Amino acid sequence: MHAQLIIFDGPQSPELLAAAELADSQRIRPLVEANARIRDDIVARYDLRQPDGGRAMLIVTGSEATLDAMTELIMTSDLVPGEDPALLPGASRAERYTVAEAFVAETAGAR
Repeated sequence: MHAQLIIFDGPQSPELLAAAELADSQRIRPLVEANARIRDDIVARYDLRQPDGGRAMLIVTGSEATLDAMTELIMTSDLVPGEDPALLPGASRAERYTVAEAFVAETAGAR
């Protein structure tokens, strides 16, 4: 398995947070869901938030090629109506890892 950690440092203004939510809910998630190759290889997706608007996304997939394909899909997609490129500054940094070990409790499952 492979993981990508995408970090958006805080603080984030309410306008930046709203723009990120619009991009995620109206463009990024639908794109990923519509692409069976990517969707079916995602093991886990975590959206982590801090009080100051800082955010981290952790995506775990079966292959690194899926992370490449997902990045390409998102970065080449057209913005949806209402998205303002000035409010989408991009991630502060992104890091990739090979998953050496994973543990998920059977009762875990907040979505």
